[in-house]
Amino acid sequence: MRRPAFYSRSPRGPQDAALAVAPEAAQTVAPAPAAGWQPGRRSFGLLLALVVGMGATGAYLWPRQGTQALTQKDIDAAVLRTLQTATLPSPAARAADIIRPSVVRVVGYGTEKTTPEAKTEKRGRNLAKVKPPEATDEVPGKQVERGVGTGVVIVDKGVILTNLHVVAGAETIKVTFADGLEAPATITALQPENDLAVLQAQKLPDDLIPATMRSTADLMPGDQVVAVGFPFGIGPSVSAGVVSGLNRSFRSPEGKQELSNLIQFDAAANPGNSGGPLINMNGEVLGIVTAILNPTQQRTFIGIGFAVPIENAASAAGSPPF
Repeated sequence: MRRPAFYSRSPRGPQDAALAVAPEAAQTVAPAPAAGWQPGRRSFGLLLALVVGMGATGAYLWPRQGTQALTQKDIDAAVLRTLQTATLPSPAARAADIIRPSVVRVVGYGTEKTTPEAKTEKRGRNLAKVKPPEATDEVPGKQVERGVGTGVVIVDKGVILTNLHVVAGAETIKVTFADGLEAPATITALQPENDLAVLQAQKLPDDLIPATMRSTADLMPGDQVVAVGFPFGIGPSVSAGVVSGLNRSFRSPEGKQELSNLIQFDAAANPGNSGGPLINMNGEVLGIVTAILNPTQQRTFIGIGFAVPIENAASAAGSPPF
């Protein structure tokens, strides 16, 4: 079946107008010559038709009153007016929108832990679910949430980076993708010295978008960063801040492990942010959020968070990006 011709809807140009007017004028003013017509009269008729056609074209091309050519000043004023009246997304909002399809919720299931840290996280999750702080979901023979954290997809085949302490000791691991798909996951690699684990999801969304990783070689204190994750299971949540320092060290509250070469940042992070991405304003992953510093046992944010640089994190997956 032949497709009908598509005609442009754009206004005609001056040449098109002239071609449209001149034939009609020629048809009206210069009828077919009768027998015995003299050459002089024929020439006069053609001349008259030409004059009428030129007059129509000139009228079309004549500058219309009330129109004014735009100047650079007019364009600048229009742009300024738009900037003043339109609400533009913040750099942090744009960065979070870029990384959001690559962020997953990570939940480890198993027998409920009774450590102080586990109890603190459980209270936070209960409050987020509008439950009494000490409520328990423990049922004989049923697995419960042992820990909730965050992960970031770095390969579109379902390879996910997270923290080791998020999934350590879990009997079952489940990840929830940005589109709501929940899938079981298995641990494929560990890097205990950097508190990192690599997961492989068993089911994938149709269009899984991996994160873009960015070297921290040129990262400087004061650079803007965004942390995206699931603090106490709520999320995805976004917080913004700056890089506070580089090459920091952190010792766990129990004193069992010391991490080094960390990025210090002040974007809010709480239990549940662990394993999530720390990104720049282009939505590129600079590191994996790993720990927060708090002199008390409350495990709440006081302004000092730490992230493992992406160079170390990606090497845990066997693919150093730089």
